[in-house]
Amino acid sequence: MDHKQIVEKVMDDMHKNGGLAPVDIEQFWRDQDEAAADPFGAHIKQVPFDFVSGECVYDELGIPEDYRLLSFPEHAQWRYDTFRRYNDKAEKIVGRRLLPEIDPATQDPTLVWPRLPMLYDLFEAKNEWEGGAGGSWWLKQAAHSPEELSSLLDRVEERINGDMRSFVFPENWDDIKKRMFAAGKHIPLYRHQRGPCTFACSIFGAEDLLMLYYDDEDLFRRFSDVIGRAIVALASTIDAEEDPAYLETQRYWSWADDNSCLFNPELYEAFAMPIHRRVFARFAPDQFKDRRMQHSDSAMGHLLPLLSEVNLTWTNFGPTLTVEQIRKYCPQAIIRGQLAPFTLSRSKHEQIVYEFLRDYEQAKEKRGLFFTTAGSINNGSSLQSMRLVMSVIQQYGRY
Repeated sequence: MDHKQIVEKVMDDMHKNGGLAPVDIEQFWRDQDEAAADPFGAHIKQVPFDFVSGECVYDELGIPEDYRLLSFPEHAQWRYDTFRRYNDKAEKIVGRRLLPEIDPATQDPTLVWPRLPMLYDLFEAKNEWEGGAGGSWWLKQAAHSPEELSSLLDRVEERINGDMRSFVFPENWDDIKKRMFAAGKHIPLYRHQRGPCTFACSIFGAEDLLMLYYDDEDLFRRFSDVIGRAIVALASTIDAEEDPAYLETQRYWSWADDNSCLFNPELYEAFAMPIHRRVFARFAPDQFKDRRMQHSDSAMGHLLPLLSEVNLTWTNFGPTLTVEQIRKYCPQAIIRGQLAPFTLSRSKHEQIVYEFLRDYEQAKEKRGLFFTTAGSINNGSSLQSMRLVMSVIQQYGRY
């Protein structure tokens, strides 16, 4: 059957089954677990997928959107109660409890690591919630002119060249570490960062940063250099407190760099690539075995030839990129995508099937596809749609 015929059959089967696509749930999850463990595996039976997000509870349960409830520690009880309700429904529709159920009553507050400084703290920026119930975290600009940026970089360099241990850890750190290690808790390492372009745009402003390359290239390149050195200094300071044997199991680095699309190849090579080279070389040095990950849910296909140098092993790029295009430049990457997020969240069922068949056709020869959204899994992404994808994978996404 061609894609049109498959879509028509899937929609007809879904209608005949009361709106829930038919699937052998137990068999699906057995095959899913195997495929998710090794998406490139020659032995796997089907394409793995991932549509799990706490944001989905609102529409699924008919709750008014308030994203603060997902983001602030004081709402832990709400998350526990709500995730349990969601999981009760998920278990009936897709056969699994999907979201973590952490009962705050069972949590020992003395066994929680303190918040450690992040890169934006080194750069004197504030991360604040904006937009009320429908809002999110926003990293505020820390420098508003080349002169302010130069002075800021002076202060950052003074910190990273000074006593970083005192900057990073609280005064009672040794006591905290002893107690947590005795309980079998590892330090939460610094291995994920808002990407070079996105972070720098937040610190200095997007337009100002792009124009800086043409107005003061030396300062532009210095900004990049200080970011790269600051990341390594901060992560290395935390690493020095951990067991070296444990660190050997944590050889990876992850970026989230949506603003990379604003940079042309010339600017990206000058600003982002030196940071990639420095950070990957330090924390994921083996480009064939270690995990090198990047999320950029934007139209940044023009940067793939540059990124091919660092051999990404995990990607989640925007829906304007294709599996075929990503595979050309990231031959070893697990490709998480390339379903358009709004196709899923607006329950465009026929289009969901078309996009899966498109991605599967482009991936089936070399495998390595982890079918999910090319970007965020947004509120509105329903359990009904998840089950539809499970059904299509089981019937038409087999290897």
